[in-house]
Amino acid sequence: MRQSLSELFERLSHIGIWALGLLLAAMVVFPGLTPAKALGGLGLASIAIGFAFKEIFENFFAGVLLLWKYPFEKGDFIECQSILGKVENISVRMTTIRKTNGELVVVPNSFLFKNAVNVLTDQDKRRITIMTGVAYSEDADHAVSLLQQALSQCETVDQQHPIQIFLNGFGDSSIDIEVTWWTGPTPLDHRRSRSEVVSTVKRTLDEAGIEIPFPYRTMTFKEPLEINQKPFKSD
Repeated sequence: MRQSLSELFERLSHIGIWALGLLLAAMVVFPGLTPAKALGGLGLASIAIGFAFKEIFENFFAGVLLLWKYPFEKGDFIECQSILGKVENISVRMTTIRKTNGELVVVPNSFLFKNAVNVLTDQDKRRITIMTGVAYSEDADHAVSLLQQALSQCETVDQQHPIQIFLNGFGDSSIDIEVTWWTGPTPLDHRRSRSEVVSTVKRTLDEAGIEIPFPYRTMTFKEPLEINQKPFKSD
């Protein structure tokens, strides 16, 4: 059984045992009390309690659904709105997330249930895409071939998935090249692999003498510019 599902059954069992224990205790203290009367009174009281503790019950049922449908587990890296981190604990009311900078965030379950959650570690690998470019005077097809060979030697690039390098379009100063590969799923894997690939792309193109251009600007004027030269005076 999945860990989250096991914990859900355990917590619901605790709640059920406590409720049954309180009911039996009440029947002992009040001999005229029957289960039917107790449940009827509980039904009326639950309406008032529900309005008073609406947010608590909302988070509780959201937590039950999160644990039941297991969109993520403990140890998964998730991203929701501006929160990115590792799930440390999922309770029936809240979820604790350790952000990548070390901060601990306590998130109500209703927040995770109502908003889109990206589960970064749902699969063993994640795909990354970066853009680079070569000057218009360079052989773009040759650059693509060189990058394909170079990335096949990178340690952080998963060789079980295809490395995809395509000419993407005509940029302002370069022929744009799209570089896509697969690596580990965690944020650290992502950053480490991106750093290695960017370094490899730069080094490969530099060694081949292929220019990675910066933005060029060509300025034209309606009228010719006059150039005035002042004589140089030496001391």
